[in-house]
Amino acid sequence: MQAPGSETQGDGVRSVLRALDLLMLFDDTHRSRSVRELIDATGLAKSTVVRLVATLEQRGLLWTRGDGRITPGPGLLRWARLAHAAWQLPPEALACLEQLSADSGGESARIYVRQGTSRVCIAQHEGTQQLRHVVRVGEEMPLWAGASGHVLLTGVSPQQVDRTAVASGLGAEFETVLAERVRTAAAQGWAVSHGERAAGVSAVAAPITDTDGQVVGALGLGGPTTRFTEERVAAFVAPLTEAAKRLSELRFIGGGS
Repeated sequence: MQAPGSETQGDGVRSVLRALDLLMLFDDTHRSRSVRELIDATGLAKSTVVRLVATLEQRGLLWTRGDGRITPGPGLLRWARLAHAAWQLPPEALACLEQLSADSGGESARIYVRQGTSRVCIAQHEGTQQLRHVVRVGEEMPLWAGASGHVLLTGVSPQQVDRTAVASGLGAEFETVLAERVRTAAAQGWAVSHGERAAGVSAVAAPITDTDGQVVGALGLGGPTTRFTEERVAAFVAPLTEAAKRLSELRFIGGGS
């Protein structure tokens, strides 16, 4: 038997998730959307999309232009300021990223945090190499792929590792593969990956920890596989792990009070 009000509560949660999914459809390459584009992207009925857009407009989170296209609303500016203040790196951390990039011969240095079964880039220092892998700050990537993902998963339970593997859609055998990658990262204190998220892209990463030693972030170097040879990866480890240690001491993940 269903508890009184549980169906209404479930409908409310579903509506919130749908509204958030709608907002997630806007990015650097889709700065405006038509109602038809939102319908096609979500698979929702037109009446549902129109209702969600109207609700989000009331809160200032969406805005309908004169030509009928929909854009992010002015209400998001306040949230953007708050997020920027909470996640902006202190000068010492920025200097640490820059130094690591220089020590690695010009590779790009980035910091990731875990978000559900994804990882999000919160900061980076672009390398000086002409050929480099481009990642935008705020970009989400799958947690199951890449050295930074392996490192971030060392800070969660085995059950969460399994859920992440399931979310990959790569089948039951991948649960064992991912668990082994996470165990290796935990044992050696760093991780390396080649072509897991995209062919020809490699990375090496080390954990950023809090005062209790819990993994709260991952510091990574990324670039084309052709430059991430076994010898170069071995040379990256010392400056990478030292930089991760310095970043851990700064306690900046998530901002202050």
